[in-house]
Amino acid sequence: MRILIVEDDPSLASGLARILEAEGYAVDVTSRGEQAVEAARQERFDLVILDIGLPGIDGFEVLRRLRGAEYRMPVLVLTARDTVGDRVHGLDLGADDYMAKPFAMPELAARVRALIRRSQAQTGPRITHGPLTLDTVARRAYLIGEPLDLAAREWAVLEVLLGKVEKIVSKEAIIQAVAGWDEELSPNAIEVYISRLRAKLERAGVKIRTVRGFGYMLEEFKQS
Repeated sequence: MRILIVEDDPSLASGLARILEAEGYAVDVTSRGEQAVEAARQERFDLVILDIGLPGIDGFEVLRRLRGAEYRMPVLVLTARDTVGDRVHGLDLGADDYMAKPFAMPELAARVRALIRRSQAQTGPRITHGPLTLDTVARRAYLIGEPLDLAAREWAVLEVLLGKVEKIVSKEAIIQAVAGWDEELSPNAIEVYISRLRAKLERAGVKIRTVRGFGYMLEEFKQS
């Protein structure tokens, strides 16, 4: 899952990104509202964390443009202006939740999980592939009914492959899906994550095939 942080305080943005990346999310950060609107136009985000006090166009205008373009991802608004009028204005523009600065990082992480859980309620948070199940909200994986320990990046790579069963996914496409804009992730690193996933999954018949020169494919599960 991909989250966009729109925050012009570098230390706060860095802290938010670090917390969310540790929970397995791909995180992108921008400090300007115009860039946020353009990013939403070009890429799919599962949630936006939006500061109101931005240089250039402010967060309210960003929110207005996102909803005007009918982007449906949840938006969590952050602001140092904790007045009733500001909260009402943000909610009226389409914000899904509102947090006043300063706030506790664990609470923000919980709010993020709640918003994503709510947004997935219609489609369901679980992905099942034979004996493998991923709960994308609780961030838990199960293999043959037993908990499966996955590192954050392994989870992200597997989630991409599960979204394209029986379809070839290139290393470049995986990198684009799981890495933030400012992260350096090499094709060799993807090979390592794939190797680790195979070691954990193939005992249960879940197979990731290498398609030479193209990428990887999660094969359709076949009961043996």
